[in-house]
Amino acid sequence: MAEWPSTRSASLSFRPIGDGDMVFLAALYTSTRMEELAQTGWPEAAKRGFLNQQFLAQHQHYMRHYAGAHWLIVECDATAVGRLYFVHWPQEIRIIDIALTPEARGKGFGTALLEGIIDEAISAGKSVSIHVERMNPALSLYRRLGFQEIEDKGVYLLMEHPGGAADPTHTIL
Repeated sequence: MAEWPSTRSASLSFRPIGDGDMVFLAALYTSTRMEELAQTGWPEAAKRGFLNQQFLAQHQHYMRHYAGAHWLIVECDATAVGRLYFVHWPQEIRIIDIALTPEARGKGFGTALLEGIIDEAISAGKSVSIHVERMNPALSLYRRLGFQEIEDKGVYLLMEHPGGAADPTHTIL
């Protein structure tokens, strides 16, 4: 397992995702969507089937459209607690997805992960960007860490942190 070079939380480590992680990744995805599906009134089996279908579609989309990305399982004390997907592009680091299990949320891990990416961007002279759903509770975390909204994409906001970009107003639009 590799330690993230600039992670400020000594208890986090990372490893590449593998085929054996699909059950964990599907459950993690489900944990991020259950609240919004609670409003549908659907039976639990229908919610789980829908979420499994959505997870697989998302996973296939990510693998197809983000060549060269880092697909990492986040671990705390050798227990999987999240995922961090990102890719280095010429002028930015794009966070494709970041998610933590319900038990790992609110413990500073998200802050540590984002600060690690920001530190890497500063070292590389790049900005950091991410698409964030408008209703995502982590939106306040992104803002607190210096991410700014640079494009309204309807349900999603494209947010950017200047990181180490030479021009802090740089945007990829």
